[in-house]
Amino acid sequence: MADGVMIEATTNDKPDSCVNVHCNCPVLWSMAQQFCYVRLSNKKNKGGYRLINLYPARARRIAATYARMYLETEEHGAPEKKGRYYWMALGAFASKTVACTLETVQLSYTRLVMGSTVREGLGEGNFWLFMDIAAWHWYYSFSPTTFDDCVRSRNTDTYVDEVKQQIKKLPWQSDALPKIHNLMVKPEVEEGFALVKQMETLPDGSDKQKLQLQHLLAMAKHEQGNILQNLIYNNPDFAWWIKIQRADDKELRQNYGYPTRGFAVAASIFSPGLEVVFTSQCDTKMPELKNVAPKETKLEDYDSRMDWISSVADQFHQRMIKFKSQMEGELATMAGWVGTHDGVIYPDELSPQ
Repeated sequence: MADGVMIEATTNDKPDSCVNVHCNCPVLWSMAQQFCYVRLSNKKNKGGYRLINLYPARARRIAATYARMYLETEEHGAPEKKGRYYWMALGAFASKTVACTLETVQLSYTRLVMGSTVREGLGEGNFWLFMDIAAWHWYYSFSPTTFDDCVRSRNTDTYVDEVKQQIKKLPWQSDALPKIHNLMVKPEVEEGFALVKQMETLPDGSDKQKLQLQHLLAMAKHEQGNILQNLIYNNPDFAWWIKIQRADDKELRQNYGYPTRGFAVAASIFSPGLEVVFTSQCDTKMPELKNVAPKETKLEDYDSRMDWISSVADQFHQRMIKFKSQMEGELATMAGWVGTHDGVIYPDELSPQ
């Protein structure tokens, strides 16, 4: 990661010859984790990497990585298999939404009222979701023939020592890793990649499209249930602020007392709305290009949130069928954010390309 992963092997002195290096499962998962770290870091002049600080910049680089993985323009991508990583396409729009939320003036005002609770929650959730889900996809692209053999052995405690030590330096790691079980595999991930394998054998068409939606929903259940629910929505402080922003008068009177109402209205006014926009821009005036959460959506509640996300997935899927080139054009734009600048470039860092 910051200092790289060193793999040792016996060499020989025969010109133009090769030596096989055996990479066991912990080494391969360490390499996958290294990819995630490096993507959110700037390279230093004298070697090594430094994690960028700005949360919106991280979110835009994450969106870029998801877009590149869908488009098969990422490391070890296979352009002839484009479409197999279907969740990644929607994930790019979602991480762009996180970036926009963090960048908005509204949230800056909200911070005056609620401090850093929501900002830190969004930052932690997006960061560790990326650390989880991008590594599964990178590994599968890098070594699909060993994926099944190694998928159940992923565990941050078994990474090579250099990576294991670097993991301990990552933001929120002491809070996050116990909640998401050291990035170990969950059934939804195995289901999602089983569907990836099926899609790889099919030409574009209705049969593949059905599998794409199944894959998308399986990975969404993992993303929302196994990662984000445990990381942020089960956090009482984060959930409390989400409820406050809804400014539900009846609920607030019952649970917090009537005086909270005026405070909640202020928080609600200065908080971004719940919506996903299917363009590379933060907003659009075209209703067909966005999905706004129903008023009754309770974001902190998994079932309520999944009802909305299922609606988002359906609308996204229809647009990918009917307006594929337009949607992929937006993804290509987001893919260009891979070198989004941090708030500051340190003197010992190279400028991102």
